Amino acid sequence: MLRTVITASLPRLSRVLTCLYSASAIPKPNTQPEVHYNKLFINNDWQDAVSGRSFPTINPATGEVICQVAEADKADVDKAVKAARNAFKLGSPWRRMDASDRGLLLNRLADAIERDAAYLAELETLDNGKPYAIAYSVDLPNVVKCLRYYAGWADKWEGKTIPIDGDYFCYTRHEPIGVCGQIIPWNFPLLMQAWKLGPALATGNTVVMKVAEQTPLTALYVASLIKEVGFPEGVVNILPGMGSSAGAAIAAHMDVDKLAFTGSTEVGHLIQQASGKSNLKKVTLELGGKSPNIIMSDANMEDAVEQSHFALFFNQGQCCCAGSRTYVQADIYDEFLERSTVRAKRRVVGDPFNLNTEQGPQVDEEQFKKILGYISSGKREGAKLMCGGGEAADRGYFIQPTIFGDVQDNMTIAREEIFGPVMQILKFKTLEEVVERANDTKYGLAAAVFTRDIDKAHYISNRLRAGTVWINCYDVFGAQAPFGGYKASGNGRELGEYGLDNYTEVKTVTIKVPQKNS
Repeated sequence: MLRTVITASLPRLSRVLTCLYSASAIPKPNTQPEVHYNKLFINNDWQDAVSGRSFPTINPATGEVICQVAEADKADVDKAVKAARNAFKLGSPWRRMDASDRGLLLNRLADAIERDAAYLAELETLDNGKPYAIAYSVDLPNVVKCLRYYAGWADKWEGKTIPIDGDYFCYTRHEPIGVCGQIIPWNFPLLMQAWKLGPALATGNTVVMKVAEQTPLTALYVASLIKEVGFPEGVVNILPGMGSSAGAAIAAHMDVDKLAFTGSTEVGHLIQQASGKSNLKKVTLELGGKSPNIIMSDANMEDAVEQSHFALFFNQGQCCCAGSRTYVQADIYDEFLERSTVRAKRRVVGDPFNLNTEQGPQVDEEQFKKILGYISSGKREGAKLMCGGGEAADRGYFIQPTIFGDVQDNMTIAREEIFGPVMQILKFKTLEEVVERANDTKYGLAAAVFTRDIDKAHYISNRLRAGTVWINCYDVFGAQAPFGGYKASGNGRELGEYGLDNYTEVKTVTIKVPQKNS
């Protein structure tokens, strides 16, 4: 996810980023950043797992082990939840803290992350594989913006007075839910951590966060900053571990009051079931997508090609809201397909620490093989391979930018979420047809339309069943604007004022007002 769009091709990236962000030039990265933290963070303390187990975290650009990381399971989740519950008790330092001081702590955390942005970007690139230039100039600024945005909300999340009938004074309070379990994905480790921590902490909750086993390192470093800036013990607990053990333990825990999960729709079903079988904890889910990107014949061709390329290939295609079904009107289809193929062939794939690199490796071997399997499926089912289709390096998990033309709606690559650099381009004729086809999916996370006709844009956007619709742009995000999906893409919203709703209980207080006799 990111706040604004990068539309120019590399090696023009540095100039574009300089325009988008008024920061100084991107600093030269250290390609071997030191790992400072690899243990569990519970109650402001670094701890080994109760079991003593650890797991390797891998550099996806080489396939080599970076380091061993403590592996949390149910016993560690129990410890972390107990610490979070103690931190949430009435009379605790956290519960007695002024709302404005909670906001001050979030601002201090944002300051510390901004101070250490270069190191965090290096660590993110090492552990995740995304290009360093993107991590430093896009992800990190948006982490800081998100935390500062929610810092500003901490003392402004107000209740209401309600004029009910009779001699009563009625008002509402917005109160924190309690202990919040949060499970974040590997595609945007720092940004997803900020999206979850910001609203939870601004509203006074405590947190037990399970970070993805593929990318635990930056989240653990942020944990050290949480302690450094002065958050009380137990308010934030960070657990690296497996979804099937640590994640499942959080989802089923009887003393976790709310759960926020970002990941696959398949795991989202399990999360929802675990909540129902345990204590009916509140659940918000940000899940998968197969987002339609609609190109009308009157669109600006050059812009539509570049933006559609970005919509699919950004972050190695590892975006839940990627524009992964590109519908192009018939009379411009051939030209759009040809131009998109030329653009994909120019895409720079390689060392993620090189500032000219547009595309790094996929996050791990499992994703790498899964994506190659989808490419084989596309060939087998009759889609026309325009470019790419194979591995892009002798080692590491690099995949060639791949485009399929002549894609039909019933093909596997047009129905299932690939989560990789594989673009499918489909043909349509009429507005009514493309809206019906765009909505013919179990997902509903995002969508886009490119047209010069504002009436067409509104017609399509009003009829698409998606939580976000972009018009003549893609992947435009802001901490102020809510994000979330329809249908199997999840429930609830993150970011913006709407994101605060998911972390608060509304309490109604009604007081009898005595009436004096005259």
